[in-house]
Amino acid sequence: MNTHHRPDIRLIVSDMDGTLLDAEGRVPDTFWPLLAELDRRGIVFCPASGRQYATLADQFAAVDDGGMVYIAENGTYVVRGGAEISSDPLESAVAAWLVKTVRQLGDAGVDAGVVVCGKRSAYVERSDEAFMTEVRKYYHRHQVVADATAVDDEVIKVALFDFGRAEETTAPALAALAETHQVVVSSEHWVDVMAPAANKGEAVRRLQRALGVTAAQTMVFGDYLNDLQMLDAADWSYAMADAHPEVRRRARHQAPSHTQDGVVRTIREILDLPAED
Repeated sequence: MNTHHRPDIRLIVSDMDGTLLDAEGRVPDTFWPLLAELDRRGIVFCPASGRQYATLADQFAAVDDGGMVYIAENGTYVVRGGAEISSDPLESAVAAWLVKTVRQLGDAGVDAGVVVCGKRSAYVERSDEAFMTEVRKYYHRHQVVADATAVDDEVIKVALFDFGRAEETTAPALAALAETHQVVVSSEHWVDVMAPAANKGEAVRRLQRALGVTAAQTMVFGDYLNDLQMLDAADWSYAMADAHPEVRRRARHQAPSHTQDGVVRTIREILDLPAED
């Protein structure tokens, strides 16, 4: 039995890819009994991801009785019990500029594609199998369109997929926009562009206000640059062992790697919950 003082945790927020999900990109089997235990104790668990809401809802459909909270699209869209808590739309002119920029990068030989993320669906112009394989992972609800600058939806994010290294190619091409908007490298291949005030940290703070929960009652887990602000919103902030170096610097604590069931093991340890047999 642990001898440490068990904190009064009311909210647990976890990134998905590289954090909660295992090496195969699946929610680990050990998580489901833990989620049931958290539910019994009145502790809210919230996935926070660059993935779209429809994708997250699918991943938790088997256990969501209609009351779960999701931070989707890197914080630009927060949904609780199927109802929107908050959203941060991206100006249509900015979305259009991004689509055109990716087209120009393609003309210059950069192997990249753009995903315009609306509340109802994601929209892409590229339809080749290599690109669509990546799109399907994160955007279960998507459409191929002839012109992604003219979609009839409220755009909340634009994501750029770079088959090379996003930090070296696509992110620098957006440097001017980074002065006025959130331009975040969310993994080796993805760059996400959002409204100026949008990030996972702001989404967590809005959720804390909605639930009446403090930073001292909040635990968060992350592994990449789009998780930095979220770590600042919780006293119990954890970087995964194999997280981006900047994330490890920013977090107060470290959890085992996502391939070692780090999120589940850490929650059980800190809350003194017995491990599942």
